[in-house]
Amino acid sequence: MNKSIPVTESSPDSAKAGLDIHQILKILPHRYPLLLIDRVLDLERKKRIVAIKNVTINEPFFNGHFPGLPIMPGVLIVEAIAQAGGALLLTEVEDRSDKVMMFTGIDRAKFRSPVSPGDQLRLEVEVTGWRSVPGMTAAKMQGYAFVGEKRVAEAIVSCQLVDSSRGRGSSGGDNAG
Repeated sequence: MNKSIPVTESSPDSAKAGLDIHQILKILPHRYPLLLIDRVLDLERKKRIVAIKNVTINEPFFNGHFPGLPIMPGVLIVEAIAQAGGALLLTEVEDRSDKVMMFTGIDRAKFRSPVSPGDQLRLEVEVTGWRSVPGMTAAKMQGYAFVGEKRVAEAIVSCQLVDSSRGRGSSGGDNAG
């Protein structure tokens, strides 16, 4: 069933179509201050996702970007797009606690308008390519970020699912020192 179901209070399929912060925390490995999605409004398996990020003055990056003129860094908007896409893709992975989705590319990133405290960033991400073979899953996604109806950013992001133990040293402590 590839039907998209917008989340409403009365929708019997709300639990399947949308995700609250508690469900997002079970899917994504990110935590504060780098968890950049607060809610999923709509999810169409292996196809698209719509998520939101509530931008507040309490975000730690506003202290330095920029004092007196707080603007959300564009790279974090792209990261939010990637996290929304990651939430979409990781819902398809049964052993996701042992996996992490890594960036492999960012193409055609454009920043059209600043995002400021008080804005609600709506992230719309669509899968444009999906490849899954034993031991490897990769995807390419087109993402757009909106504040209200105004498009503020866009990017094509590529990612690959990797074993979360990759890159970690042995647990024997041989690397200390």
